[in-house]
Amino acid sequence: MDVHASLRYLRMAPRKVRLVIDVIRGMSVIEAETRLTFLPKAAALPVIKLLRSAAANAEHNFKLSRETLYVKTITVDGGPTLNRWRARAMGRAAPIRKRTSHITLILSDEKPAAKGKKAAKKAAKIAAAETATKKKVAKAVKVTA
Repeated sequence: MDVHASLRYLRMAPRKVRLVIDVIRGMSVIEAETRLTFLPKAAALPVIKLLRSAAANAEHNFKLSRETLYVKTITVDGGPTLNRWRARAMGRAAPIRKRTSHITLILSDEKPAAKGKKAAKKAAKIAAAETATKKKVAKAVKVTA
């Protein structure tokens, strides 16, 4: 069961909010809430509020337990930009763009699926390369010793 929650027109740049949401993607709700509580970013406060709202929606509307919920997807998109002007020297004006964000959060009570075949192959390839490097280093150490 998927539970949706969204926060629109947040007066914060999407680039700054993405730094926060990348931390909690795929985590359990309880773990994500704990992580966000101690994150020293201004964007953490509205994101934790959205996370708590989504969890409350799941508990009240769908009778799901908070302990079983995971962050399935969380995305940040740019909202409308407020254009302002700042006075500069010699009668000129420079633009100020006050950016806004739309955050969409989807919680699920199913655990995140295991990594796909491509990711598993890539991990195996990296592990094989690391062992080969260790063997080369060991041979080089024996030769020089």
